[in-house]
Amino acid sequence: MRKTGPAVLTLSLGVFGIITTEMGVVGVLPRISEELGVTPSAAGWLVGVFALVVAATGPFGTLLASGLRRKAVLASALAVFALSNAVYALTDDFAVMFAFRILPALFHPVFFAVALTTAADLVPEHRATRAATTVFAGVTVGFAFGVPLTSYLAEHAGLAAAFWFGAGVNLLACLGVLLLLPATPATPATPAAPAAPAGRRPSYRGQLAILRRGRLWLSVLAVVCVFAAMFSVYGYFAEYLERVTGLSVSLVGAALMAFGIVMVLGNLLFGRLLERDLPRTVTAFPALYVLLYALLYAIGPWPAPMTAGVLLWGAVHSGGLVVSQSWLARDAQDAPEFGNSLFISFSNLGITAGSAVGGLVVSTAGARHLPWAGAGFALAALAAVLLRRRLGPATQATPTPQTPAQDEPTTDDAAAPDSARAATA
Repeated sequence: MRKTGPAVLTLSLGVFGIITTEMGVVGVLPRISEELGVTPSAAGWLVGVFALVVAATGPFGTLLASGLRRKAVLASALAVFALSNAVYALTDDFAVMFAFRILPALFHPVFFAVALTTAADLVPEHRATRAATTVFAGVTVGFAFGVPLTSYLAEHAGLAAAFWFGAGVNLLACLGVLLLLPATPATPATPAAPAAPAGRRPSYRGQLAILRRGRLWLSVLAVVCVFAAMFSVYGYFAEYLERVTGLSVSLVGAALMAFGIVMVLGNLLFGRLLERDLPRTVTAFPALYVLLYALLYAIGPWPAPMTAGVLLWGAVHSGGLVVSQSWLARDAQDAPEFGNSLFISFSNLGITAGSAVGGLVVSTAGARHLPWAGAGFALAALAAVLLRRRLGPATQATPTPQTPAQDEPTTDDAAAPDSARAATA
């Protein structure tokens, strides 16, 4: 038990390394284009192909990995990310770099799904949501520091140094997993059944069975719309602050850093709110985003109010990760790793959809109207959440002598005392 805290922090460090690898490329694309002799549009595919592979393969990769030892899966994924960064640092061939963007993308959703489940299992039930929030903090810290630091190193120490930084972080996290995570044996599969007794993993058929649940697909729709709402505007953060607010490039960079720092604090706040009342927090989140975007539209042209607005924006934005994952996980309690992989895949689909719509708004109506695109997606997310709540409690795993049934409240107005683990498993 003494190693529980460091083990969860190690998983968060792994997430930081993965996000730095995935998103750090965004800040160095011009250097890649110049040094590898490719067009900017071709270099941009290093970002696009990663998201597409994650969205397309996430659930299936996690399903295949569900019978393996978690510690081995987590360490292997981090080793692949470390190796890929080393290849980026050493190669001058764009085709090789492109291939090593596809390889780690295959492991990305597997790591996230297994890390979230492992973090929840490492702590007492009442701290499960907090453990998942700690893992998600690696995402916000990655955006706040990993991405800017990658860009800074590329500019001042060379492109290779930026990638060696990513390799070092992932290697350090890999060693931490090997040293700090308990060695748990792979659990045998149960017969083909929708639920598994305690101590046994669900069969492949049992895990796939959750896809027949209409409630699950409403939660998936909510996840897609939430992430589309987030990234339809955040994806054009610099565009909005430069063109609408009139900030200089240096001030935009400072605003981006402040945004990320506030995200770290906001992530912890939303974790606490979810522990107290998951359904109400999830319902309030898209409604809060609608109000936020209305505010950003109103104060957009004014630098001083918009500076404060950026801080509020970062605090709200941080909740999208843990809020969406907790909501979807309620409908996948008996196949938690597969459910987490669905979250990773469909959140990436939401990012893709939101970025595409945001780009369309910028090119047609102008950056000034970006907040309304985000507000539209947030309203769609709110509608999906409300409809899901009207359908009643989540489908529960079949009760067994080892796992007594835990009935969910008849309404969603109060979360069950031990719902934190179910929501973050």
